[in-house]
Amino acid sequence: MKFFKKLYEWMLHWAETPYGPLALFLLAMAESSFFPIPPDALLIALCLGAAKKSFRFAFYCAAGSILGGMLGYLIGFGLWSAVDSFFFSYIPGFSEELFQKVMTNFNEYGFWYVFSAGFTPIPYKVFTIASGAFKMNFFLFVIASALSRSLRFFMVAFLFWKFGPSIKKFIDKYFNLLAVLFFLLLIAGFLVIKFLF
Repeated sequence: MKFFKKLYEWMLHWAETPYGPLALFLLAMAESSFFPIPPDALLIALCLGAAKKSFRFAFYCAAGSILGGMLGYLIGFGLWSAVDSFFFSYIPGFSEELFQKVMTNFNEYGFWYVFSAGFTPIPYKVFTIASGAFKMNFFLFVIASALSRSLRFFMVAFLFWKFGPSIKKFIDKYFNLLAVLFFLLLIAGFLVIKFLF
């Protein structure tokens, strides 16, 4: 835990330097494929310091995250072929048939898996790498990533732009819950449209 606390503090210290926006872009990119701490904390710290620039910070964060997601996809795409024989041979119950079944499911619902992971507290990096391993349609992957990550980070930026620093406590306390609720409402909306038309 001490390691993660120090990593978190190191990440936040960038908000007090002129390199904050660049650090936000790079950390968002890294978090989408391997870095353990989401970039939201640095985005919030930067918005606290300059609420009028909130949308600019959200753009850097979203752009870095989307590019990092593509990197995660490539990691999954390239790495799986190097390790698949180990999994098929030595992991009990893990077979090529099971993998193909999961891949079929992922190709059918992958857009929603990636979208939900990109917007909610679910670890996004797991799904960027899985998307590559399961060879999800890359174009759909990028669209799902771009929509979900942009919605997430621009929502934070909007709250700071609209309400200023006073919104921080509310975001700290309820952001994950609000993200999940918003996602469920979005899914419900799509189901209603599908049912009606």
